[in-house]
Amino acid sequence: MHGIAYWIEKRARITPTRIAVLANDQSLTYQEMNEQIQHLANYLRYELQVKKGDRIGILSQNSLEYVLLLFAIAKLGAIAVPFNIRLTPAELDYQFEDSGIRVLFAQPQFASTIELIKSMASVAHMIWLEPGELPWSQDDGPSDSSQHTRTDADDGSGDDPYIICYTSGTTGKPKGAVLTQENMFWNSVHNVAALDLTSEDCSIVLLPLFHIGGIGLFAFPTWLAGGRVVVAGKFDPDKAIQLIETHRVTIVMGVPAIHEAIRQSPLFATTSFDSVRWFYNGGAPCPKELIQHFQERGLPFGQGYGLTETSPTVFMIAKEDARRKAGSIGKPVMFCEVRLISDDGKDVGQGEIGELLVKGPNVMKEYWNRPEETARTIRDGWLYTGDLARFDEEGFTYIVGRRKDMIISGGENIYPLELEQVIGELDGVQEAAVVGVPDEKWGEVAKAFIVPKSGAVITEAHIKAHCEQRLAKYKIPKSFVFLTELPRNATGKIVKQALTRLKSDSITQ
Repeated sequence: MHGIAYWIEKRARITPTRIAVLANDQSLTYQEMNEQIQHLANYLRYELQVKKGDRIGILSQNSLEYVLLLFAIAKLGAIAVPFNIRLTPAELDYQFEDSGIRVLFAQPQFASTIELIKSMASVAHMIWLEPGELPWSQDDGPSDSSQHTRTDADDGSGDDPYIICYTSGTTGKPKGAVLTQENMFWNSVHNVAALDLTSEDCSIVLLPLFHIGGIGLFAFPTWLAGGRVVVAGKFDPDKAIQLIETHRVTIVMGVPAIHEAIRQSPLFATTSFDSVRWFYNGGAPCPKELIQHFQERGLPFGQGYGLTETSPTVFMIAKEDARRKAGSIGKPVMFCEVRLISDDGKDVGQGEIGELLVKGPNVMKEYWNRPEETARTIRDGWLYTGDLARFDEEGFTYIVGRRKDMIISGGENIYPLELEQVIGELDGVQEAAVVGVPDEKWGEVAKAFIVPKSGAVITEAHIKAHCEQRLAKYKIPKSFVFLTELPRNATGKIVKQALTRLKSDSITQ
């Protein structure tokens, strides 16, 4: 199987004048994009002496340069290590050292952070990403341009490790999921098939490129299909809407916070979005109320499921089912197999809750330098996700929570996500998080942390009365705490361990 940089080369031959990417107020055709990737690959090889398997770090906002780097690195068979720009110097220091990067590309705005990273001493080359002053803007390497062909700088193949993408674990040190070029190929195939992507499509990258969702949903799939990709910089809902309209975007991918920000934008009500055939959600379950808000405007809204370890897509929902199965993550994509198993390893029945297992060509190769973690996570070819789910009578899947978050109260299982969704139905609730806390009688009970919407007046009695109508008595939280915000890690995920440690003096009633 060819490496992924081959896609752009081939498109440059088939449709050289078709627009491939729009970013930084400029656009490149497939031919121009391919030439830029070749220049950069030559620069990496001849100037920086990058070899197959070398790790190349990237610390940057989304940009055209970021995209070109991802393909040039693939072309050489090197390994990209995208770093979360929200991490502290100490957190980055761990990931720099763990991955063993020998080259770092970074935007100048992160210079003060980089100065505090101790492991930078082992980085051989530090390259600043300054638009208009890029070191690879002129071709490097042998002077005979005839030598600048695929064979001159293409050591990448499908089986090569391609990305080390660090998972945003809420406990312990993050793990680097090693994804191969083949993983990324199959993820693209899955998304092309599930979304019916064609060369007429235009997707927009609103998720950060240091996140697997920014790369795999749906930039790479769109390039495989021969379409156009708009790469937005730092997310701004008003700018995002303007880009969608200006460039006639057809596919908009986001996490719940992005979709909510778009909905809250003053431009949302006055924009037709007539070019968009899919708003799609991932990263976390999307509140039904938010899904319905888009659907009631006639805007197709779907929800899928994936993991960093699966490149990421595992589930997607078809357009004919998106409305009637709102809240479901759909069914497994074409070449993925899934199982739901009980604690004793047996498959569960319809409607029963079990841990989700995934098998397919998009499952990661390993965790970087973590053989024991890899062996615990991938067993007999199945990836154990740690997520709990159920199938309905038609085979549609619903995520109900994380195994490690499950609360056992008096011998009964309580799934925090169910409670969070019920509490989130109330108009005055911005978001909610539920954790288990020790209880002398029941072992554990549920405790809810709630962030009210701005200006909303909401009381514990109001929430409790709503829960009593929607939940069995044993599931209802025994206490409610109101906060101005929920604690989150650098990738925006709620850190529930921090909630269990909150002291009363840190609570805002």
